[in-house]
Amino acid sequence: MLSSIRKAIKSALYPFYEWRIVSDLDFSKTPRHVGVILDGNRRFAKANPSSLDTKGHRRGASKIVEFLGWCDEAKVEVVTLWLLSTENFKRTPEELDGLLKIIGDTVDELRATGKWNIKAVGALELLPPWLSEKLANLPPVINGGVEVNVAIGYGGRREIVDAVKGYLQDKSAHGANLEDAAAGLNVEEVSKYLYTAGQPDPELLIRTSGEQRLGGFLLWQSALSEFYFCEAYWPDFRRVDFLRALRAYSQRQRRLGA
Repeated sequence: MLSSIRKAIKSALYPFYEWRIVSDLDFSKTPRHVGVILDGNRRFAKANPSSLDTKGHRRGASKIVEFLGWCDEAKVEVVTLWLLSTENFKRTPEELDGLLKIIGDTVDELRATGKWNIKAVGALELLPPWLSEKLANLPPVINGGVEVNVAIGYGGRREIVDAVKGYLQDKSAHGANLEDAAAGLNVEEVSKYLYTAGQPDPELLIRTSGEQRLGGFLLWQSALSEFYFCEAYWPDFRRVDFLRALRAYSQRQRRLGA
């Protein structure tokens, strides 16, 4: 009984708490690009054994549309969501197949809203044909909101290797020899061949579940990013948690190496 009363009081106070955080935010410092490691789905399922979700992944997937709405409100331009890493392919075939199905359903749900341009970033050749073809043929949305990168079959080291390969293959196709290609290789050239080419680098990276590491997420792009680690599992991630991340970001002095 007492526990229920406490929960009711907290629920009643949250709108006021959110208003206080928003009042402290400097929206002129809102990050253009936010990257998110959606971590903690399986631990959420273990902590909620009555959940009927597939190891918490469906519950986590249902949070994505809500989260993107918060990003629209905050005027974020680009969001990169890490849905599946290259390391995840080491999981059992049964778990991996279930996860891929959820990811496919999630992409369909995002498309159905008609709100956001969706771009798949990752090694799509690692995915089953039905999913890689779906991701390779995502239609553009005219006057869409946040540009959403869904990182699927993604690994930061793999991305850098693919970028260098893409650069060398392009130079070779235009008649350059290896010596000339090596001489022209620089930071700007590599950036042109990243999965996120043409987009701003992420100013803010968020990881849920309490883990304080990037695990290879956007290795190249995160050189000057600010990091925010949240204790909540991804399915439990709330608007107030997102606002806290934005507030923390807006209060930091970003010297950018100076």
